[in-house]
Amino acid sequence: MLDLFRHEFVQNAFLAGTLVAIVSAMVGYFVVLRGQAFAGETLSHIGFTGATGAALLGIPSLYGVFLLTILAAFGMGALGKRLRGRDVEIGMVLSFMLGLGVLFLSLYTQNSTQTVNILFGSILSITHENVLITLGVTLGSMAILAVIFRPLLFASIDPAVAEARGVPVHGLSIVFLFLMATTVSGAVLVVGVLLVFALLVVPAASAEQITRRPLATLGLAVAISLVSTWGGLVLAFIGHLPVSFYIVALTSMFYFASRLVNHFRNPPHYRQPPHPGKELIEPPAE
Repeated sequence: MLDLFRHEFVQNAFLAGTLVAIVSAMVGYFVVLRGQAFAGETLSHIGFTGATGAALLGIPSLYGVFLLTILAAFGMGALGKRLRGRDVEIGMVLSFMLGLGVLFLSLYTQNSTQTVNILFGSILSITHENVLITLGVTLGSMAILAVIFRPLLFASIDPAVAEARGVPVHGLSIVFLFLMATTVSGAVLVVGVLLVFALLVVPAASAEQITRRPLATLGLAVAISLVSTWGGLVLAFIGHLPVSFYIVALTSMFYFASRLVNHFRNPPHYRQPPHPGKELIEPPAE
């Protein structure tokens, strides 16, 4: 195993996987908290259309994923409060974009390997350029998230009260959708557009089953995401199955284990606070 790290493609895989795992877990916490898992899944499938369209035009697929997911994120953000309850409209857009992606895929028949990489990820073929792009996206996303963390947490837990107190709820929603789009684009490199849910949602959902404190949940989600990614890479080098399968399997195991822990720690008659982390943003009532 130590000899493997002498190869550049292994180093690139672990570096990119680590970066994507960290930012996916952190953004994923707010995806779970805000109930926008379907929006994340939609952006990932829109990324498929962007990747196939870019391949058809002869440019790197990663650029197409970034471009189309970011445009879609701003379009969804423009709906503002109307985004809630618009599952039908979003689903129609998702179906149209998938159909467009299939059209691009049928026109682009020169390289079937690249198509498989788009769908299921290709972390072992990540280049040094991809690592630098992922590093820039990760650092930028984490910087933005650090700046808006407190108001975003407030707006995610109680948007009505947050808006009444002057928090720019609509603006934060647009910024967060932008962060989600960039995170989804980076995660496509690791697990592909079809399995991005595994890194974006599952680690945060697992951590939330164990602890309700925001900072503790974030830390635990990052730990689960890192262990799943690193473990998936190691198992892929030992075995002969795709990395994305191992990553999805490990995150799923963590989720089911966290559900068991939550069941035994909190019996059914115990009710958890409806708004985890509210004590950080709002003083207790006197």
